[in-house]
Amino acid sequence: MTKWKATHETPEPLEANDVATVLVGTAVWFALFVGQLPFYGWYSDHGHTWWIWTCLAGTLLGVFGLWYVRGRNAALAARNAPSDGPSDG
Repeated sequence: MTKWKATHETPEPLEANDVATVLVGTAVWFALFVGQLPFYGWYSDHGHTWWIWTCLAGTLLGVFGLWYVRGRNAALAARNAPSDGPSDG
């Protein structure tokens, strides 16, 4: 058998608004969490409280994701910023 080889170059990665993407996902998890809270008794009676806690976990992970993505974007911006060269202070 012959080894497969790509006949074209790998495309550049797409750039996206990462902060907005994570923010929307976090907002959806939070809305689901808040929307289920009035029904906590029903969930508890039927053994489904894990649904509520899953939404809370998604919210908390989304908040961590916002912190991470903002830090990553700041680091990329600092790395790509043009430098004025060495300064002799």
